[in-house]
Amino acid sequence: MAKLHDFVSSIVWTGNLGEGTRTYKGYGRTWDIALPGKEIIHCSNDPLLGGDPGKMNPEDLLISALSACHMLWYLHLASNAGIVVTSYRDDPVGHGETLPNGAGRFLSAILRPKISVHQGADLERAAELHQKVHAFCFIARSVNFPVSCEPTFNLVAR
Repeated sequence: MAKLHDFVSSIVWTGNLGEGTRTYKGYGRTWDIALPGKEIIHCSNDPLLGGDPGKMNPEDLLISALSACHMLWYLHLASNAGIVVTSYRDDPVGHGETLPNGAGRFLSAILRPKISVHQGADLERAAELHQKVHAFCFIARSVNFPVSCEPTFNLVAR
């Protein structure tokens, strides 16, 4: 039987510039993710929509969550398979579209992890593990767009 989980967050709009939403251009598109006991993450709208390019936006957070979930499951599966991973970096790309009315969505995402493993590791097996991740990753199983993975490996001395 499935075990149910609740995930909570607290989003606090910080963009009231003094008059709330009286005018469309009169308020900021900034907000914080502020949960007790955790660091605050200052966020903004996508820069294409007038947001602050120096802050995370919802699209950044989604593609980052997808990548992080994949990484954590990959490390778990690699450890179980006896593949020693010494470093992992991903530079994922989410491809999206915006319709003339402003509605947008992700069309696909590509994960591009660069992984260092000990010399002698079975690189074919290491690559195959990426295909198994999506059977487990909470985020990948929840999105409605295709997610592909293009890993590269670097062998390092033990």
